[in-house]
Amino acid sequence: MLLTIVGIISFNADAQGRRGLKINEVMVQNDSNFVDDYGRRSAWIELFNSTFSPLEISSVYLTTDPDNPTMYPVPLGDVNTEIPSRQHVIFWADGRHSDGTFHTNFTLVPGQDNYIAIYDADGKTLIDEVVVPANLAPGTSYARKIDGEGNDSDAWEVRDGSENKYITPSSNNIIKSENLKVNMFSQQDKHGFGMAIMAMCIVFSALLILSLCFYIISKIGEKVSKSNKMKAHGIERKETPRSERPDHDSGEEIAAIVMALHEHLNAHDAESAILTINKVKRAYSPWSSKIYNLRQLPNR
Repeated sequence: MLLTIVGIISFNADAQGRRGLKINEVMVQNDSNFVDDYGRRSAWIELFNSTFSPLEISSVYLTTDPDNPTMYPVPLGDVNTEIPSRQHVIFWADGRHSDGTFHTNFTLVPGQDNYIAIYDADGKTLIDEVVVPANLAPGTSYARKIDGEGNDSDAWEVRDGSENKYITPSSNNIIKSENLKVNMFSQQDKHGFGMAIMAMCIVFSALLILSLCFYIISKIGEKVSKSNKMKAHGIERKETPRSERPDHDSGEEIAAIVMALHEHLNAHDAESAILTINKVKRAYSPWSSKIYNLRQLPNR
């Protein structure tokens, strides 16, 4: 039961993702345009992944007959059937399906309306469809004005390759030749001073943040190390609350007391009435002294 539930959930997820697959551009009479991997010019159909995640399209169906939705099944096992996010793929409607995965078993007929549709793996769920008009001239395409957007005829237009009417197989239907933001910035900052200041501010800000991070990490490391040493020696750290501390325990007062004690303890070495006993720096035995090895002779 668990495997069945997981399978149903994954199937529904794939089905929802495949609804983002769109027919994006079609050329019926290709006399001077894109060529396939065999060097031939044939009618082509561009599909577009309008989702923001990769889309696996194997086992979906392409058809030109609404009464036969399973006309061309996209084969399984081809790594190229996974379309990246917001990318395109070309199918050649040349009737030569034995030439590869992206060559269909049907063709498009010039001079008449061509119905094209995508059906899901169940062969019943319609994903997308379009009717290419019969008056489409050779070398022109029928394309969406904006990639993957719109479902009515107003979202489509005929493109003849002229300016703003580019034919774009396997590419975005809207080609931006210039960046308006870049142009505006270049006009306002002709000599690049603003760009230089911005770059330096970003670099110095990053260095400042890094230095603060390293400082905080080093302080945390010192506290952890000190705590571990105290635990290793069995010392329990107890911090006196601020309310219980005396008001006169400043560092300057403690240093003055320490210096006074030091002077007091070391002052006796200068007094004649005080006997100072220092510890012998090395072991000494009177039996090893040479004076005990010599015998005194009597005086004559």
